Amino acid sequence: MAASPPFKLDDYKKRMDGALTALTHEFGGLRTGRASSTILDPIQVEAYGAVSPLNQVASVTVPEPRMISVQVWDKSAVQAVDKAIRSANLGLNPIVDGQTLRIPVPPLTGERRAELTKVAAKYAETARVAVRNVRRDAMEHLKRLEKEHGISEDEHKRHGAEVQKTTDEHIKKIDDALRHKDEEIMQV
Repeated sequence: MAASPPFKLDDYKKRMDGALTALTHEFGGLRTGRASSTILDPIQVEAYGAVSPLNQVASVTVPEPRMISVQVWDKSAVQAVDKAIRSANLGLNPIVDGQTLRIPVPPLTGERRAELTKVAAKYAETARVAVRNVRRDAMEHLKRLEKEHGISEDEHKRHGAEVQKTTDEHIKKIDDALRHKDEEIMQV
């Protein structure tokens, strides 16, 4: 059996940072009552016989605080983009104007705000689980190294404490991001 690679905390930090980055991206797609081009990021368009992200068939801009403009590059894809936006379940109804879709962003109702905070909480929990999984992997790696006599028991404990500290820091960042997003959603 091959020896385990040396323990590098930075590798695990990068994986935890990835969970934070993914959470930030997910939060960007949550509508807060203000227009944002990131709302449309998850939308996939069926065009040219394939499914493509919206940003590969059109450019998205925000000309006003409550308006999103989608400039479709190919006239034949306008209907597909319109359909994709309507079926994305974001509560948006595009107005087709030639090759441009104007999307008014309606103000959020109290009920919709509550739903969005639940969705944000779910995204945050997914990120927390991802961070904890990285922590578990790091701890298993340390256990394996100690068992193979690659590190001492003291080194195992010291590295384990560093992993726990890094985990706690990332969980706190996730909680802070969730609190910030909830405040953003609940603003009237």
